[in-house]
Amino acid sequence: MGSLEGTRVLVVENDELNAMLLQMQLEIEGMQVGGVAASVSAALKMIDELQPQVVFLDYWLASNENSTAVAECLRQRGTPFLVATGMDIDQLPDVFDAGVKLSKPYTSSDLSQALQRALAPA
Repeated sequence: MGSLEGTRVLVVENDELNAMLLQMQLEIEGMQVGGVAASVSAALKMIDELQPQVVFLDYWLASNENSTAVAECLRQRGTPFLVATGMDIDQLPDVFDAGVKLSKPYTSSDLSQALQRALAPA
């Protein structure tokens, strides 16, 4: 668990059950979940407020929104992120190349490794 211990994370996920399960997984890893955002506007506001060390993005959000604008903000800020999607990860917009891509479904181990890769120095 080591390197994730105490890391501040923001979860951007519109499905309440998935967000709750993800929050539990992250807390088991010792991470501090600063909040859960279900929309692009909420995510952008929480990024400014919480200054997370890493952000977990679900690609598809509510109301046919996707997290591309959030990924662009994180890329510009230099904030590490990972994106999870059920679609072909090669079909994601180029901005997601700045983060770590995780295919759904994934295991707790996959999530932990993806977060560690996202947080690894470039």
